[in-house]
Amino acid sequence: MDAHAVLLGTHVAAGCTGLLVGAAALAVPKRRGWHVRLGATYQVVVALMTSTAVALSLTAPTTLWGLLVIAVATEAAAVAGLVVARRRRPGWLPVHVSLTAGSYVSFVTAALVVNWSSPLAWVVPTLVGSPAIAWASRRAGRAGRSRPLATVPR
Repeated sequence: MDAHAVLLGTHVAAGCTGLLVGAAALAVPKRRGWHVRLGATYQVVVALMTSTAVALSLTAPTTLWGLLVIAVATEAAAVAGLVVARRRRPGWLPVHVSLTAGSYVSFVTAALVVNWSSPLAWVVPTLVGSPAIAWASRRAGRAGRSRPLATVPR
């Protein structure tokens, strides 16, 4: 097996895992335990997906640049969401929700672009995900104001 096939297989596996783990992290209660473990796994998978995307884009820079942009944006949002959650500055929770959910929308966008040959694949995840993220961020902001930050679930 050649290096490109290994990179591509690893990239696809990381992408599929990211979709599953990200959905699970969104679905479980937001407190210590499963949410934190799934979030850590999601961070590892995003890093693996991004690093393989960078390597793959070097093999075909003129055709894969768009997916490279999505991969880097996904990584940036996921890492920023983690940093915000760890620092826990005032108002952190809605920002964490927006960044991590935004990184998941990037995952979905990349999966659709690769598997659906329509320009809508580039916009539908954002059109669907943005209102949901805005709602969840507002909800998280209200939850953060109603109790001390030290007791807000992670």
